[in-house]
Amino acid sequence: MYKRKIEKDIRCPLEYGLEVFGGKWNSRIICVLAAMKILRYSELRKEMGNITDAVLASALKELIANGIVKRQSYDEIPPRVEYSLTEKGQSVVPILQSICHWAGVFYKEDSENEMIQCKKCDYR
Repeated sequence: MYKRKIEKDIRCPLEYGLEVFGGKWNSRIICVLAAMKILRYSELRKEMGNITDAVLASALKELIANGIVKRQSYDEIPPRVEYSLTEKGQSVVPILQSICHWAGVFYKEDSENEMIQCKKCDYR
């Protein structure tokens, strides 16, 4: 996993929030899990589109470490692992929807490549 050369310098709650749910992949993972509720890794990867296994695994580890995503493993053969949002993760969804509403005013959308979860967000 990537190790920073310089320690994080988070000085305000906004910086913490952007660190936890900001960026391309974290926000997408949260939105997909909000819409689909519970997904296995392969289902999540399929919903995400063009994400590599390494990037998805790394993003999930970060979201789990930050208490946003819950990883539930079952002692079955074959093994089964499911991902879902925690209560803390669910509390982020309205914030991301607000950002979508704001961005919908200024963003020229590319509806051809829009994620299905974005259509459910109703940001227009």
